Amino acid sequence: MASRKDPEVKERLIGYAKRNRSVPIWVIAKTNRRYRSNPHRYHWRRSKLGLEIRYSIEESKGER
Repeated sequence: MASRKDPEVKERLIGYAKRNRSVPIWVIAKTNRRYRSNPHRYHWRRSKLGLEIRYSIEESKGER
């Protein structure tokens, strides 16, 4: 993940990254395949998260 993001946006992106995983196998087995998919899954090209990402370009100019 790029380092020139606002901290609030970065925290939300980390939360979305943790949530973007499949349902565990033991849940599928325990529920007799009733819960097979995660409704929170997303693909980074198919759908966007609706976050407005602002890069701090002024801060990074002094670093280079």
